[in-house]
Amino acid sequence: MLWLGVAQLISWGITYYLIGGFGDAMAADLGWGRDAVYGGFSAALLVMALASPLAGRWIDRHGGRRVMTAGSLVNAAGCLALAASHHPATYYAAWLVLGVAMRLTLYDAAFAALARIGGASARRAMAQITLLGGLASTVFWPLGHAIAGRVGWRGAVAVYAGFALLTVPLHLALPDKRHDPDADAGAGDAGSDPGAGPAASRGDRAVAGVLYAGIAALAAFLNAGMSSHMIGLYTGLGIAMSAAVQIATLRGIGQSAARLAEVVFGRRIDPLTLNLAAAALLPVCFVVGLFSGRSAAAAAGFALGYGVANGALTITRGTLPLVLLDPRAYGTEVGRLLVASFVLSSAAPVIYAAVIERLGAAGALAMSLAAAGLVLAAAVVLRLRFRARA
Repeated sequence: MLWLGVAQLISWGITYYLIGGFGDAMAADLGWGRDAVYGGFSAALLVMALASPLAGRWIDRHGGRRVMTAGSLVNAAGCLALAASHHPATYYAAWLVLGVAMRLTLYDAAFAALARIGGASARRAMAQITLLGGLASTVFWPLGHAIAGRVGWRGAVAVYAGFALLTVPLHLALPDKRHDPDADAGAGDAGSDPGAGPAASRGDRAVAGVLYAGIAALAAFLNAGMSSHMIGLYTGLGIAMSAAVQIATLRGIGQSAARLAEVVFGRRIDPLTLNLAAAALLPVCFVVGLFSGRSAAAAAGFALGYGVANGALTITRGTLPLVLLDPRAYGTEVGRLLVASFVLSSAAPVIYAAVIERLGAAGALAMSLAAAGLVLAAAVVLRLRFRARA
């Protein structure tokens, strides 16, 4: 799992967190408005939505090794195309390529690959690979700024293409096998039986799917917004750029801390309870964030707290389907349920850019607080409905 974790660290850093590190420099170089620049990332997330069901089926059918290796190559192509783009058509085309690559290489693809290999017992492996992936912003935001300071943002993105190629052998190290649920059944592992889960009936499965999809979509909306604009939110609240970059990297530390706790203590807490705890922390983080411009402690607490909450929600995005749905069709079912997640997150960079421009950083944090409240409400209903049957 170490190699897959390293691949996640690189893949997230060079794609999902790219716009957060270079967005302002790209806008200045291209002479475009923030909406147009961040719209490229939004287009990539929309492509992820369109590709999600097919990507899930591909992994169920062919395994993660082939699909994720192909994604590494597409990542490299997308980064090179973005580095060479000067016109809106080529700029957006590059982001469309990166959208396909992200769906084939990021957590949702990795989770489906691990579920195919390990079935319902893949929970621990899912948490393990997110340990390094959670540090992507912590590593790549400062690294990207350092590289761009020497060769510009275009040179930095071209270097990112080289990082993408480094993930090819890491993805090739994935086992090419499929989990045998009959072996678990013979050993008395009820977790591999779809009828043994808390959402056994068709109606329960539908309710579980809607609640899971809603939580995933709203959490993804917040994640896309924070990934694109967290540094900008800090500067909008009056924090200097250099300090904003450093404070924002605390988010990655919080994410990995939450995931380390899951690896160490995960067997003592079920995914439904972990999901509720993370959802309860989200609104608190955004309230603290409103005071970031007045207090360095509040600014750090916002980044760390949001990192912890988002890190835990990323894990439950992968582990809840193991409890609520059929692990044997994990890639297909989750790929379908996550379409709304990618669609909503695709709008986040542009929506946040517009809100920041019109209402300022405080307005964007207030909007985030409202979305976090909806996540908490859905998490409460999900746990009340299904925890007693788990």
